[in-house]
Amino acid sequence: MVSVLSRIFGMHNLEMAEDVVQEAFIKAMNEWAFRGIPDNPSGWLMRVARNQAIDMIRRQKHTTEFSPDISPLLKSEYTIGTIEQFFLDSEIEDSQLRMIFACCHPDLEPEVQIAFTLKNISGLSTPEIAKALLSTDEAIQKRLYRAKNLIKEKNIQLDIPAGNQLSARLETVLSIIYLIFNEGYNSSQEDMLIRNELCVEAVRLAYILSNHPLGRSPSTFALLALMCFHSSRFASRVDEKGEIVLLGEQNREGWDKELIQLGFSFLNQSADGDKLSPYHIEAAIAAEHCHAENIEATNWETLLQLYNLLLQHKDTPIVRLNRAVITNKINGPQIAIEEILEIKNLEKLLKTNYIFSAVLGELYMQLHNNEKAIGYLSLAQKLTSSNLEKSLIQSKINSLGNKDNAGKLN
Repeated sequence: MVSVLSRIFGMHNLEMAEDVVQEAFIKAMNEWAFRGIPDNPSGWLMRVARNQAIDMIRRQKHTTEFSPDISPLLKSEYTIGTIEQFFLDSEIEDSQLRMIFACCHPDLEPEVQIAFTLKNISGLSTPEIAKALLSTDEAIQKRLYRAKNLIKEKNIQLDIPAGNQLSARLETVLSIIYLIFNEGYNSSQEDMLIRNELCVEAVRLAYILSNHPLGRSPSTFALLALMCFHSSRFASRVDEKGEIVLLGEQNREGWDKELIQLGFSFLNQSADGDKLSPYHIEAAIAAEHCHAENIEATNWETLLQLYNLLLQHKDTPIVRLNRAVITNKINGPQIAIEEILEIKNLEKLLKTNYIFSAVLGELYMQLHNNEKAIGYLSLAQKLTSSNLEKSLIQSKINSLGNKDNAGKLN
């Protein structure tokens, strides 16, 4: 809705688009409470937004400059027909594509581009964006405020670039879709491990790109493959009691075979050209897990080689942490711990991201160092916002036979 309305109003009137969307949701809250949820809720919201946009343009068409390329039409007598065409399915997709590339405008700093797109394309909250970017709520709010100001100052338009400009922006676009999927794959919400709607949205956006001549690149197909492989395991990641099931304990018969096949199909399409992106390597890692019949059949040596290759393209703390998990399978927990302790800025990461202390806690459990294991696990439990993850960590603490200490962590 924001994408379509911004296409009509112009990026410089982004707040106007956000106001219309907010009004549509307020109207839905009021009407649906009495009449019930309509058969097509999204269609209902779009119709309301369209009608409110028409009313706003009628009231302000002589005082407000809207989107430069359609402003003359909006000020004519054909306003209704002009607006309605932007709410057709093909135009909605085009508006979203334009919005993604506009949010990735080079006049915006890279970290601002990502935060702004996560907010305005996929509606992530400030805490969700902060988690995705390993940042703070305050820092993200500042980025969003700076983005809106720069859009007005630079007069940034909803354009899809061409040539070299397209290639530069496409890389950022893919990284944003990747982050959207990650938030859905491991949600920061309290009572939801997986946010299917975000994962579906990420796949849908990547698929739109893959069907557009300007976005049909090997990296796009590699990212699609990666998301399909990960999505295939969703039904097995949480059991009937709503508790997390770790990879080694998942029933692989429950993995979605069609999604796995689709993933391999996209992976084959990604083989065109001579560029190797991080998405290719991560997709190959996920494919290796999908290929193994069980956890014992996993080729850990191959995975280690893939992580070594990934580090050459994407040397981040998370990649190094994941590599250490693979190292543990081959060389044991002590070597894995030593690798983690060498991660740059680990002290800060241990205070802000639960996954680092959670992994260290698990590794110290394997070494039967209960004191350090409980220390790291308790830290992880305090940092995560997910009740499912808190419960999983609590069960690990309880398994150490130190329930007295564990009870104090709640």
